[in-house]
Amino acid sequence: MKPKHQRLTLVGLAVAAVLGASALALSALQGEAAFFYAPSDVAKAAPPVDRAVRLGGMVEAGSIKRQPDGVTIAFTVTDGAAQVPVRFSGIAPDLFKENSGVVAEGRFRPDGSFVADNLLAKHDERYMPPEVAGKMHKSETLEQ
Repeated sequence: MKPKHQRLTLVGLAVAAVLGASALALSALQGEAAFFYAPSDVAKAAPPVDRAVRLGGMVEAGSIKRQPDGVTIAFTVTDGAAQVPVRFSGIAPDLFKENSGVVAEGRFRPDGSFVADNLLAKHDERYMPPEVAGKMHKSETLEQ
């Protein structure tokens, strides 16, 4: 076999190996990806049942109901256009409260409710760590 053919064979095998590794990585990640839904997305089309997804929105005012077992919380997530009932068992984050942002990781049930495995509470967009707040210049306007 000529050296030119050996190089072409090696390049071909290298390309095939890279393509194979890419295909394996993509197929492994396909099952692990968690898609994000807002309540209005759920209202438009039926969400996938028993598949790991994320549901994000605001915790509706007056919707948090703590169950007698002390660890189960039922609440409603809204985006202003639609609502989704959520049930979570576990310790809620300190920032979890009514009228605050939340991202719930879990699965939809056939009845349209959501069972969360994990809650991520979001602080408002005006939050600034104390270390940064002290270093930033405040600009104030004069009103007359």
